Amino acid sequence: MEEFAGFPASDDGDGGLSYSYSSSSSLYVDSDGLQRQIDELASFSDSPAPSVTRVLYSDQDVQARRYIKGIMKQLGLAIQEDAVGNIFGRWEGSEAGLGAVATGSHVDAIPFSGKYDGVVGVLGALEAISMLKRSGFQPKRSLEVIMFTSEEPTRFGISCLGSRLMAGSEELAQALKETFDNQNVSFFDAADSAGYKMHPEDLHNVFSKKDKYFAFIELHIEQGPILEKEGIQIGVVTAIAAPASIKVEFEGNGGHAGAVLMPARNDAGLAAAELALAVEKHVLESGSIDTVGTVGILQLHPGAINSIPSKSHVEIDVRDIDEKRRNNVIEKVRQSAIEISKNRGVVLSEFKVINQDPPALSDKSVIRAMEFAAKQLNLEYKLMISRAYHDSLFMARISPMGMIFIPCYKGYSHKPEEYASPEDMANGVKVLALTMARLSLQ
Repeated sequence: MEEFAGFPASDDGDGGLSYSYSSSSSLYVDSDGLQRQIDELASFSDSPAPSVTRVLYSDQDVQARRYIKGIMKQLGLAIQEDAVGNIFGRWEGSEAGLGAVATGSHVDAIPFSGKYDGVVGVLGALEAISMLKRSGFQPKRSLEVIMFTSEEPTRFGISCLGSRLMAGSEELAQALKETFDNQNVSFFDAADSAGYKMHPEDLHNVFSKKDKYFAFIELHIEQGPILEKEGIQIGVVTAIAAPASIKVEFEGNGGHAGAVLMPARNDAGLAAAELALAVEKHVLESGSIDTVGTVGILQLHPGAINSIPSKSHVEIDVRDIDEKRRNNVIEKVRQSAIEISKNRGVVLSEFKVINQDPPALSDKSVIRAMEFAAKQLNLEYKLMISRAYHDSLFMARISPMGMIFIPCYKGYSHKPEEYASPEDMANGVKVLALTMARLSLQ
């Protein structure tokens, strides 16, 4: 186990507590145990190792939930679940009536992904709690670990489902009443199959009060190459980019690939391809490196080599730290879709913005606490922006928020090669533990 020594010492003059360190203190990161838990959790997968596939409310998801609750129970945490399966493990503080300091992430995994995305923020958080307990630390504000339901949009096309609801999204609560997966299974039937039987009105019980949490901090792999490339141990996140998702469908006439001559075609597939290139064009025209666009899904019907596509389905992801600039790109994509449909003689049967969320800023007091922890641990850190989607984006609506990034191999994520070293994970756990302890005592 890697040693990490710390205990409350004195006021630092900034309204918080300072910490001192000595080799004789008894606070450790159990790196071997953390890695073992990550490996065990990865075994709950619908795809073979080294990949991980763990989709919302699947049998593997249910087993993963049971595993996380088992660790929470071992740590003596008070466990609760809400209607959609957000899981809470709470260590009661001496002043439990105060807003809690929360941390956590998700354990669902997109098809054929890796075993660290989200998982480090759940199992790492539980190790941070274990570490503080072993040290004899006594929290003033309660400390809480949250395992959020369905951060990934894999099954129902809705990302951060659990944290969105916690943040009070009435729009989502209504939409879930008519939400089905690609097997035509309703959200409520899927939840029921996983043991979460609910009435639509129960979704309002998921909404969290704005004074429930004093702060929320999420530990996460960077999912990008910057920290590793620059040799920096910790990323202190100052903002999360504003994401948007768009669904587009074109309909053409179809026909035989040999019999219909090129001038007579109304090809829905080519309309989709042209729109994909238009997305790239409009993103690059924004003039900012922070604007990104991705066509992650492009489906053609009937999907036969000798048949002209009669229908196409496109899903587009556009992100930026500047909401106005991102929205300008979305509008340009909309205009391109209209123009393409006219020029190619196809019908633009759907152009729907699924979500268009604002960016989130980390709270200055939480940033200071994370920076203070990194400095106390003699870890080099960098202030940076998260361009990936996280549950923290929505927790920021109900609580002061911050994120801690650790390096990951070549920036890989959402693929089996995703990897974070035990040393980097230990650094992240240390910063998280110290940040939570500091905020808990305020």
